[in-house]
Amino acid sequence: MSLEFLWYIPNTVEPGHRGDDTTTGWGSIEYSTDLARTAEAHGWGGALLGTGWGRPDTFTVATALAARTSTFKPLIAIRPGYWQPAHFAGAAATLDQLSRGRTLVNIVSGLDNPAAYGDTRSDPAQRYARTQEFLQLVRRLWTEEDVTFAGEHFQVSRSTAAPRPYAIDGRPHPTLYFGGASEAAERVAAAEADVQLFWGEPLDGLAERIDRLKALSEQVGRRHQPLQFGLRITTLVRDTTEEAWRAAEEKVAKMAENPGETTWTGNRRTAVGQQRLFDLAGRGEVLDTCLYTTPGKVGGGGAATTWLVGSAADVATALDKYRRLGITHFVLSDTPYKQEIVRIGDQLLPRLR
Repeated sequence: MSLEFLWYIPNTVEPGHRGDDTTTGWGSIEYSTDLARTAEAHGWGGALLGTGWGRPDTFTVATALAARTSTFKPLIAIRPGYWQPAHFAGAAATLDQLSRGRTLVNIVSGLDNPAAYGDTRSDPAQRYARTQEFLQLVRRLWTEEDVTFAGEHFQVSRSTAAPRPYAIDGRPHPTLYFGGASEAAERVAAAEADVQLFWGEPLDGLAERIDRLKALSEQVGRRHQPLQFGLRITTLVRDTTEEAWRAAEEKVAKMAENPGETTWTGNRRTAVGQQRLFDLAGRGEVLDTCLYTTPGKVGGGGAATTWLVGSAADVATALDKYRRLGITHFVLSDTPYKQEIVRIGDQLLPRLR
């Protein structure tokens, strides 16, 4: 199975995201286009676009970037509580046609600021049940005609998405990425996602989760191609191992001094996957060969809670061990974003390929 290497574009109007010291351009089409084109030029297949209420609309930004690039694939983070499935299926199929099959989708179920955009569902069980219906219906709208669906959360009657997604290499529709570590989230992934996206846990924890998801796929009667697996993590790479760890310690010290500049704003208190990452610090400061857990203790969250730190050879070796577990999709990043697109693209990606 081929490997996918994606970067991350923060998609925010506020400067200083995860310590990036770039002071101008944030939120502008020029800034995001520059990152996308730089990624395209340095070996990346595309990039995950950050999402959240108060940020530029992710789908709109993805459309603009697809129009300004030639191979760049935007991984568009969207929320079922924000979109109706039929509306989204039509919009995404249109973008997929216009971009000649470059659309990727990341389904987000976690809480954001739902009241701000009229989402009244905060109960996790309801949110995941809704997400599963969303995925089921979007898939059907992309591949069937005259779809009638009457679920608990969504209903359509004789609905057909037009145009269809772009046909390329036997791919029936845009790849559907999904994350989540709770039992409910894993059941949704096993049944309906194309790619389960993990954050940076140690190898033993991800091996266990992959085995569980494969077993769940059989239990829930998965009807699609086998579930694939992806890793979203920060990678701090320097010319030597010593330089990398020195840079990592300097970054962590700065985070500890200025937590407001880098603190993650996601759901820290109840997100199961986030809590798993925070708990890793109790096992040690460095796990496996170079998985650094300290950032989560000083304000790092999400994909910045744990970092892979080292030379390009060190980090490539660590990522290859994840690949041997069955992970084939990698979403990597570090800051400053543009500088690290180049460094990591030029030094790390050739080793992984």
